[in-house]
Amino acid sequence: MRRATLLALLAALAVVVMLTAPFVGMRALGPGDVLGSAADAVESGIFWQLRVPRVLLAFVVGAVLGLGGMVFQAVFRNPLATPFTLGVSSGAALGATLFVRLGLTFTVIGLAGVSLFAFAGALLAIGLVYALTRLRSGSTDATMLLAGVAVSFSFSSLILFVHYTSDMAQSFNILRWLMGRLEIVGMRPLLGLLPLTVLGGAVVMLRLRELDLLALGEDLALSRGADVRRDRRLLFGAVSLAVGGAVAVCGPIGFVGMMAPHICRMIVGPDHRWLGPATLLFGGTFLVLCDTLARTLIAPAEIPVGVLTSLLGGPFFIWLLVTGTRRGA
Repeated sequence: MRRATLLALLAALAVVVMLTAPFVGMRALGPGDVLGSAADAVESGIFWQLRVPRVLLAFVVGAVLGLGGMVFQAVFRNPLATPFTLGVSSGAALGATLFVRLGLTFTVIGLAGVSLFAFAGALLAIGLVYALTRLRSGSTDATMLLAGVAVSFSFSSLILFVHYTSDMAQSFNILRWLMGRLEIVGMRPLLGLLPLTVLGGAVVMLRLRELDLLALGEDLALSRGADVRRDRRLLFGAVSLAVGGAVAVCGPIGFVGMMAPHICRMIVGPDHRWLGPATLLFGGTFLVLCDTLARTLIAPAEIPVGVLTSLLGGPFFIWLLVTGTRRGA
């Protein structure tokens, strides 16, 4: 099947899933219910203020995480790289943890304070990684990767320390945020996230040819006229800001950025001109499906969506290791 047809099918699947997901789990009308009743008004409010924004947020966050994983796997030439490789997730988690531990409660232009603290933590992590790589002349992708791992471990240790010193209520709120969640009320959190995600996604989609070159190696990219250093910085900055914004709103949701690009490579191949749009569509659709399962599997209770993606990502990670070993990778 031609790649254009496969891409069109992915787009159609995304539309169908987004149109049907808000209705899954809704209360069915009984024989004694009256249209226009108070119960019907409450159900309508839940639909438009909770379900629709949640589905849209899940698609945007899944698309961002998928694109981020695709970029990092190409630039680092590492099939296990994720959007959180540079410590973005741990930085955002530390910011949110400090917000809860300090007992702060405020909003700015409708954005929750915990999201602002989380985004500040993500920016701090990115800044530290770049500062560490600049301390060493002639730094490589491996240097940046190691700097990201070091920052991530350091921030994770601080999170454990802050978590340990928190009381029971704070500890619960911290743990709940670290599990990843997509519960929002209204469209304002999503609208606050859109500038970062649209900008980051646009930069990635305009650099798909450069990603093909970077995935083949720095020497080949230079021989083809690519400005490797500029392209890396631009892609890292765009992805880190977009992922940092997504994590600030919904917490760390793991494995989406690793699974989506790999699955899409099996569907449309490694050419980033096709892989980019496919990963965007599949990543968003995948997270919408995961969130729909998370809120319906044990209804009326919910499973944090980050827990569900991790449950799916663990076996997928093992599968990658096994198949990579068989191929001699």
